[in-house]
Amino acid sequence: MFNENAEVILEANHITRKFPAAGGKTLLANNDISLKLYKGKTLGLVGESGCGKSTFMRFLVMLDKPTEGEILFQGKDLTKLKGEELRQFRRHIQMVFQDPANSFNPKLRIRDIVCEPLMNFGLITKEEKDAKCRELLEMVELPGDFADRYPHNMSGGQRQRVAIARALALHPEILILDEATSALDVSVQKTVIDLVTKLQREKGITIGFICHDIALVASCAHQVAVMYLGNLVEVLPGDELHTRAVHPYTKALMGSIFDINMDFSKPIESIDSEAPSPLDVPAGCPFANRCDSCMEICKTERPVMTDYAPDHQVACHLFKNSSL
Repeated sequence: MFNENAEVILEANHITRKFPAAGGKTLLANNDISLKLYKGKTLGLVGESGCGKSTFMRFLVMLDKPTEGEILFQGKDLTKLKGEELRQFRRHIQMVFQDPANSFNPKLRIRDIVCEPLMNFGLITKEEKDAKCRELLEMVELPGDFADRYPHNMSGGQRQRVAIARALALHPEILILDEATSALDVSVQKTVIDLVTKLQREKGITIGFICHDIALVASCAHQVAVMYLGNLVEVLPGDELHTRAVHPYTKALMGSIFDINMDFSKPIESIDSEAPSPLDVPAGCPFANRCDSCMEICKTERPVMTDYAPDHQVACHLFKNSSL
């Protein structure tokens, strides 16, 4: 259950990211995004490929900086950090990538990979490395003797557990999962998600979870934010995603879920046409050309996020005059 009265641990305000493109054009990856992460809760970020999910989450670990906006953490704007202050900040927010193999040095043993953050900050000595690695591996339910292996000697699920162990080695307050389960088999996905939620309960970690699988996000996220073409279109509690989603795009995403309990007598509906190019975002609602409920105002005026219900915001002209 999600409650907006929970403690806010990180707040992103009016984040915009523009990239220069050929022909003097500008690619708008994030357009005025404002989101909050709550202590001990999971924020799921969903949307089509190229909608700006990963771009936004990379700002939270300062792998990139927004063109405009601020990201507040512990009273400081992360976008202004530099040098040693920025390096020390990285202890508080860590990231697990889609394919951990790409972030591992294949020549290093798991012991060195897992303990690298601790060594970089001088938190352990070389003599303590083996014992600490075994402790961290056991935390993610891997045998301690995996410390002597190399990444290529492990399965995808095992490597992802190693990545989680490394990310949690510094006891961060926030963990960002960037498509951390999409390359795994369905059965392995569940074990990894179960592990992460278990560690979250034990350690009070705040999680930002990027995922294409909206059903998976709904099952584990306390709050879900839906993005489309660089814009935030709806934010609501994860356990209400199936029943209370109102934005036409969110409802279309929910309609794309296949499960054994669905009504197979109903026709499968698809979204007509293609998404506009991020190099040529329309003046009005970015979803206007694909929306069955499009009105004239949708073609000229971009809707802004407004309160639709408690803990529920939506950017849609259909609900512009709705009240709590």
